[in-house]
Amino acid sequence: MSGSGGFTGSGDPGGSAARPGRRPDRLVRRLVRLYAGLVLYGASLALMVRADLGLGPWDVFHQGVSGHTGLTIGTVVIVTGAAVLLLWIPLRERPGLGTVSNVVVVGLAMDATLALMPEPGALAVRVPLLVGAVVLNGAATGLYITARFGPGPRDGLMTGLHRVTGRSVRLVRTGIEVAALATGFLLGGTVGAGTVLYALAIGPLSQFFLRAFGTPAPAADGGRAGSGGDRADGSENGSADRPQARRRRRAILRP
Repeated sequence: MSGSGGFTGSGDPGGSAARPGRRPDRLVRRLVRLYAGLVLYGASLALMVRADLGLGPWDVFHQGVSGHTGLTIGTVVIVTGAAVLLLWIPLRERPGLGTVSNVVVVGLAMDATLALMPEPGALAVRVPLLVGAVVLNGAATGLYITARFGPGPRDGLMTGLHRVTGRSVRLVRTGIEVAALATGFLLGGTVGAGTVLYALAIGPLSQFFLRAFGTPAPAADGGRAGSGGDRADGSENGSADRPQARRRRRAILRP
């Protein structure tokens, strides 16, 4: 790590000269983390569908729409994500690479996993499948958030509405997810024990995996807090609003 006098930790001058060699490696690692996280996220949602014991709020909606339109559930995930992303325009939210990738990759991975995985019949198989899917979802969330390429479309909608309305992120999130859950249930989406388990477990699991994978520190780019990297919530670096961003991120991840 470079010191304030422009020397590397080994005493060599010109710490900035070493950064160009490291930055491509860091970018590759972040990209791998992003796309691995998104693929695993889509796979985890597919495993929850196969368990058939209840889905998360948004996926209850996706499944309900899928049943009425004949579209695959992954296609509905993509179309819904794109529609939600359009709502960012009046909210003046800025998408990142991770935002756009989230819209496309999660749905494709979900459909691919469903095509490869047969439907388990026995409850003794479906229960551990559900539990494993929820844990995998938490791990996938930790991966793609710590890649720091921007929030997903639904998270951006929540934070945008929070900023515009002045309501708490938790209240905005709850309102959106209750609406998605109720609409999906009326359309025939699966609500059950998995819905409750997901609501209770995904916040703590995401927090655990965020700490386990760790957000790459801005100091790795020369020790400057304002060096232009993204935080886990996809916003630009800056010391003044870090506590607020941490509180907002915790509120997003809480069930």
